[in-house]
Amino acid sequence: MIQRKHLLPTLAAAALLCFSSCARQISQSGKASFYADKFQGRKTANGETFRQSHMTAAHKTLPFGTKVKVKNLDNGKTIKVRINDRGPFVAGRIIDLSKKAAKKLGMVNSGVANVKIKYKKPKG
Repeated sequence: MIQRKHLLPTLAAAALLCFSSCARQISQSGKASFYADKFQGRKTANGETFRQSHMTAAHKTLPFGTKVKVKNLDNGKTIKVRINDRGPFVAGRIIDLSKKAAKKLGMVNSGVANVKIKYKKPKG
């Protein structure tokens, strides 16, 4: 049995742990596209070599390494990607996906899809 004098600090510690590890989710809706094959092997903005076979993406502002959940609003499919590049630079588009990610989302034939992206609020 926990003594009363220890109860308040225990509850405070539990609340602090929960709120500090339960980062706020941010979402954004718009259009997704995917990289053309000509980008295979080129350097991304973070210095990595781009690979169509990896689950990566470009976003205009998110920090490199951010994990993003992408949902295709047209078919309900969801994937997770890691941001390693900047873009897309086409009006109305919010994320550019690797071809592997686009295939898993079921958007290769259409080329562009309506998506909702979710990610944890960046620290800072």
